[in-house]
Amino acid sequence: MSTPQAYIVDAVRSPTGRRRGSLAQVHGADLGAHVLKAIVERNGIPDNEYDDVIFGCVDTIGPLAGDIARTCWLAAGLSDEVPGTTVDRQCGSSQQAVHFAAQAIMSGTMDVVVAGGVQTMSSIPISSAMLAAQPLGFDNPFSGSTGWQARYGDVPVSQFNSAQMIADKWNISRQAMEEFALESHRRGIAATQAGYFDREIVPFGDVKYDETMRETSLEKMAELAALMEGGTITAGVSSQTCDASSAVLVVSEAALKRYNLTPRARIAHMSVRAADPIWMLTAPIPATEYAMKKSGMSLNDIGLVEINEAFASVPMAWLQDTGYSHEQTNVNGGAIALGHPLGATGTKLMTTLLHEMERRNVRYGLQTMCEGGGQANVTILEKL
Repeated sequence: MSTPQAYIVDAVRSPTGRRRGSLAQVHGADLGAHVLKAIVERNGIPDNEYDDVIFGCVDTIGPLAGDIARTCWLAAGLSDEVPGTTVDRQCGSSQQAVHFAAQAIMSGTMDVVVAGGVQTMSSIPISSAMLAAQPLGFDNPFSGSTGWQARYGDVPVSQFNSAQMIADKWNISRQAMEEFALESHRRGIAATQAGYFDREIVPFGDVKYDETMRETSLEKMAELAALMEGGTITAGVSSQTCDASSAVLVVSEAALKRYNLTPRARIAHMSVRAADPIWMLTAPIPATEYAMKKSGMSLNDIGLVEINEAFASVPMAWLQDTGYSHEQTNVNGGAIALGHPLGATGTKLMTTLLHEMERRNVRYGLQTMCEGGGQANVTILEKL
């Protein structure tokens, strides 16, 4: 008996609204509902025949609280019968949502699952969860844990500190990071102007394009202050906070036949690994190595890569250690130019990866991203 497969038949995303931009006042449920409506309308599956909605989201407080996956589905006006669950694997939340969806499909327990994510960083900045915890006596999520203190002491757990540690260890200069960041903007602007994002973006009212790209220069970036005293990481080489949602439709072979759907990709591999939580952002390197061994593939088989540009030092260290080509990595720009809407980023990157694989006729594409806690998901898609 052949192993059950999980297929992607659709992938969409909202435009990315810059912080305090055009999508800043949109409720998270409505932003998530936007992509869910598109998925249902485009694929002809009765809405009461979906098995589950799995959404990624980070800092699920305020308008993102209360199982936002379920709320988004209901806000879209879709069937009461369909449940939803919300996943938090930090920045990899919606990529993990795809993994959970695929695992459900491959287990034979489900046939039609939407995996996606939503984040409204204008209304809930990245630090809000910690700020909300302060009245309860917690300065950070690790405060008061004797086990954590015994293991890691008082070493700061900070993405900024990690990005700087990576830049220092891999000998990545500020100028090199700024050149990388400038190229991210150049690629993002070029892809937008060429219409490469048009098929994947579902316009939100009058908002049709990503708002985050900047016409900047090395001279302008050189004027920015470092985020840490004596450091080289600046806002210019960091991902942008933003507002967005994204979704991927994952189905079984039985669903393909039942609903007369055309598969666009097969999920060829999925894994997740972890590394030192203090270094935090280095895990894509060992996670990629693990994925290659587990899948029996090599990076020579991979035609395109999407690795999240949380900070320029993260993909630059990955490129340095793996030897993979920058020309085949984040070819339409990354989060430095296009934004990093936390819980929505995983399926946002996957949507872009799938469409670019189709445009270039690439058979295999790989996605990975650094995540809080020192984790990293890896997904390999095979274009069909």
